[in-house]
Amino acid sequence: MTVTVVRDIMTKDIVMIDGSKSTLEAAKVMADKGISSVFVLKDEKPVGIVTERDFIKKVCAKDLPVSEVKVSDIMSSILTTADPETTIEVAIQRMVNHKIRRLPIMEGGKIVGIITVTDLAKHLRTTLLLEGALSDSSSIDNVIATMDHDKH
Repeated sequence: MTVTVVRDIMTKDIVMIDGSKSTLEAAKVMADKGISSVFVLKDEKPVGIVTERDFIKKVCAKDLPVSEVKVSDIMSSILTTADPETTIEVAIQRMVNHKIRRLPIMEGGKIVGIITVTDLAKHLRTTLLLEGALSDSSSIDNVIATMDHDKH
């Protein structure tokens, strides 16, 4: 298989928001772009990430007003990163070790991409198809679709 580093499968179209913005602004950006997370900046440097799960646990479940809560108040810290040349196997191990579903890819102090569990599932599907180990591609498509909707 030719894909061995995260650069080959990372999502390069990333969205960032300043930590001083309201969670309502972040939610609108996420809804408009159809994404499940945004990176949080402070002084133009990445300091965290806000995910749909953060909204549920830290805003909705506490019945807080989204227009008053700041993004920086609900963000999760960036626990680990990888560079674009990190092998996929190392990236997976970092995600497992830190129990995260999204791994920021950084180069020169800037976020240049993100690897998600969905990216990894798609990569695995491609690998299995190319190796001929998967005869019914529709069954893995169903698994990937379930993973996209599973936010546990």
